[in-house]
Amino acid sequence: MMMEQLLASPPSWLNFLLMIVFSAVLLVIVLGFVTYAILAERKVIGYMQGRIGPNRTGGKLGLLQTAADVLKLLIKEDTIPHKADRPLFIIAPVIAFVPSFLILAVIPFTDKLYFSDIGVGLLYYIAISGLSTLGIMAGAWASNNKYALIGGMRAVAQMISYEIPLVMSVIGVILISGSLNLNTIVETQANHFWFILLQPIAFLVFVVAAVAELNRTPFDLAEAESELVSGYHVEYSGFRFAIFMLAEYVYMFAMAALITVLFLGGWHPPFPELLPFLTYIPGALWFALKFSFMIFFFIWLRATLPRLRADHLMEMGWKVLLPIALLNIFVTAIIKELFFK
Repeated sequence: MMMEQLLASPPSWLNFLLMIVFSAVLLVIVLGFVTYAILAERKVIGYMQGRIGPNRTGGKLGLLQTAADVLKLLIKEDTIPHKADRPLFIIAPVIAFVPSFLILAVIPFTDKLYFSDIGVGLLYYIAISGLSTLGIMAGAWASNNKYALIGGMRAVAQMISYEIPLVMSVIGVILISGSLNLNTIVETQANHFWFILLQPIAFLVFVVAAVAELNRTPFDLAEAESELVSGYHVEYSGFRFAIFMLAEYVYMFAMAALITVLFLGGWHPPFPELLPFLTYIPGALWFALKFSFMIFFFIWLRATLPRLRADHLMEMGWKVLLPIALLNIFVTAIIKELFFK
């Protein structure tokens, strides 16, 4: 039973219990993804850089290495600086993590596998994901550490700067599909071409802005170890540090899924009319393949590119991506008026 059917049925304790169970299942799936995404990142970067990567805990493949690291974090002492703002320091990781989990509710993985089919799913995603910035800044300020504060300020400036081109880039998708509903956007691509072909400029802007939103290389200025000793979470240890890391990888999960939905046709195969045999492959497998490619792409960037300088990062957001995104909206509006009436 889908979550949408539960929400449509009359309220009851059974419905409430089922919602809790489905949410717990999703959380377990996400935790499993985070565990092995970290392992995959270590192995891929190791191979790309001529190293082996984890190969001790869990056999030659290191399958239990991340689990061992998580266990180590959970049993480490939870230290709080003496002059920190204690209540805010404690709750900041939760503020950063909860929005990353909430946005998964509107991601459609197939035409039948989703939690909520709301009419403004894309708007919901963008609005809720921006709340994590509050958790990052709260943790940085509450730590009473200059390096943490600088990292928090960088994170806020970066997220605000790149949130604008991120939103602007999807307006072309909204114009063509005529909807903010993520299911409708996917079905529009089934009837036409994938939006990566119809909106290539929007795709490039969105991917660059997405990497910046994720605070990943080459936009990891908020956590620059060589400058800020880990940045906004420098004073965190144990399970609170683990929650910050969990939020980062859950956002990577959500962003890869969103790119798959917006630009790569979701669960639909490429060119079904020209290659009809591809339609026999289950939609969930198509989604998983596209999703995995985006995860690999994020890891590939980390293994390849150096960190940008802070002023160059801000200039790229305001002077390059934003004008290109605005121009794409203008061109898309003209094309929509001429060819998609």
